[in-house]
Amino acid sequence: MTALITITLPDGSSREVAPGTTPADIAAAIGPGLAKAALAARVDGALVDITLPLERDASLALVTARDEADALELARHDYAHVLAEAVQALWPDTQITFGPSTDDGFYYDFAPGAHGPFTEDDLPVIEAKMREIIAADKPLRREVVARDDLIAKWRAAGEMFKAEWAEELPQDEELSIYWSGDNWSDMCRGPHLASTGKLDPAAFKLMRVSGAYWRGDQKNAQLSRIYGTGWLNKKQLDAHLTRLEEAAKRDHRRLGQDMNLFHLQSEAHGSVFWHPKGFVIYRELEAYMRRAIDGAGYKEVKTPQVMDARQWEQSGHWGKYRENMFVIPDEVPNTEDEGPIISGDADWMALKPMNCPAHVLIFRQGIKSYRDLPLRLYENGCCHRNEPHGALHGLMRVRQFTQDDAHIFCREDQIVEEVRAFCALADRIYQDFGFSYSIKLALRPEQRFGTEEMWDKAESELREAVRSAGLASAEHGWEELPGEGAFYAPKLEWHLTDAIGRTWQVGTIQSDRVLPDRLDAAYVGEDGDKHRPVMLHRAIFGSYERFIGILIEHYAGKLPLWLAPVQAVVATIVSDADDYAQHVVECLKAAGIRTEIDLRNEKINYKVREHSLAKVPNLLVVGKREAEEGKVALRVLGADQPQQIMTLDEAVTALANEALAPDMR
Repeated sequence: MTALITITLPDGSSREVAPGTTPADIAAAIGPGLAKAALAARVDGALVDITLPLERDASLALVTARDEADALELARHDYAHVLAEAVQALWPDTQITFGPSTDDGFYYDFAPGAHGPFTEDDLPVIEAKMREIIAADKPLRREVVARDDLIAKWRAAGEMFKAEWAEELPQDEELSIYWSGDNWSDMCRGPHLASTGKLDPAAFKLMRVSGAYWRGDQKNAQLSRIYGTGWLNKKQLDAHLTRLEEAAKRDHRRLGQDMNLFHLQSEAHGSVFWHPKGFVIYRELEAYMRRAIDGAGYKEVKTPQVMDARQWEQSGHWGKYRENMFVIPDEVPNTEDEGPIISGDADWMALKPMNCPAHVLIFRQGIKSYRDLPLRLYENGCCHRNEPHGALHGLMRVRQFTQDDAHIFCREDQIVEEVRAFCALADRIYQDFGFSYSIKLALRPEQRFGTEEMWDKAESELREAVRSAGLASAEHGWEELPGEGAFYAPKLEWHLTDAIGRTWQVGTIQSDRVLPDRLDAAYVGEDGDKHRPVMLHRAIFGSYERFIGILIEHYAGKLPLWLAPVQAVVATIVSDADDYAQHVVECLKAAGIRTEIDLRNEKINYKVREHSLAKVPNLLVVGKREAEEGKVALRVLGADQPQQIMTLDEAVTALANEALAPDMR
């Protein structure tokens, strides 16, 4: 008689079953409702097919739609496979490659045959075929295939990309395919849902088509990539599409053009051309942050843009970031006779991709005592990173950016208090900008510098600091992220939530014992011996460019008055009011309000519409009556009340008070 195995359920109960029993069998034994709802299972924590035979004692948790993260991952993976099957059903000479899930859906890369590259016009046809496959409720069945047999299968089917990939997978890896019904399969590790019918045919949409390269290398064959979004039900899909529509309205690139804030162009790919109005926002943020860091005891510094490559080698960044650094020879040789050849022995310099090594060099100037610590060095540091062209995105990802960067050099006994103080500072600043946030602790990555003891201490100190600040709670979305720390330090991350529910990781503080050691930073302790300081890397905005992009989208261009490039426009109804309008402008400017005047011979409704599109927060309309009575008609952008009639003094006082930065009120 075959020995039974013990399966332990989440509630602590256990069941003894025969080897080969599947999670689906156990769900059915518990009840028909669970059998219908179960989509997959977690066996000893690993996500697996609901039909996986269980062969040993294990813990088992059944996955249903209530386990949204797992359920979405499964559904999106399946939508990608259904997409591939649909495309090959419509155009059989298409070769398939890869199709992963993404944060909001899925995509699949194809090598089209006679049809040629796919276009947006193909998407409705493909969607219809996908719905047919889903309606057919085809079972999704896993089959393990011997490596040579699988390679032969792909070659026989003309699937040269799949054959190449199968040949290069690790020799000790078990290779499997998933059958959709009896006539179509794809190579995949899984897991998958039990059948295509578990997908909601109304909960996905194909979004767009783009070009791609096999294995991401532009030297390889060009492919067609089809993107889709996939959800568990139509309600989720509709909500997502609504968010996308709202996000499109808030796109900082479009609003930046409408508001005349900045532009980007190929002559400086990945760098921002700030226009006068956009640079007003930049300067206001810079001034606000300077007031904040001055009040928190930081000392502002400025460090070189270009540093010797040996400095980056010593810090460890050269091995980690070399491909993203702009590198130049220390001295360009005279090439009149020899041609433009750089000697392999030439010294190399690099535009700095981060500020931390330069701040260590400042710390090392002169002897530091334990009494000098903590030393908080701040820099609005301009950095350069050679991001791939395809990764660049407006202000959100650029090649040249400025960080609100600081490094706190402190003693071991000062770490928790310094991190706690930073948490309080970040909290106040994010509240000033109207953001809620969550805090996450990114833990040691697999590849890292430093000892296990150093990492244990650093992670423990960050936890303790957040707890002492009262922020390690569900209210603040506290979460620990294994493996996501920097190569030299664990870090706390601040994830802001914007007006339409998107999250943006901006602020960070990292507890680093590695870089001070590699760069020989030291102070003289109370005992007279040399000691290594701990280096806390910290930022709140992250980068000015990205933070401004986030602000534009969060406020849909309608920035708080203190940040608005133009805070008020005085517009005339008739030319008889021109002189009075000039007087109004002078009074507003005298009160520190950034004001423009509109004396054009246009109808007032035209002026109102134009300045509203430019997101001017306040429009002061004046005509003959207002000029005679010393009043203005104040129109506030987005206000329920069309306009308020008030005296000029009342308007100036109200706007001057509102135009103050939050920390100055």
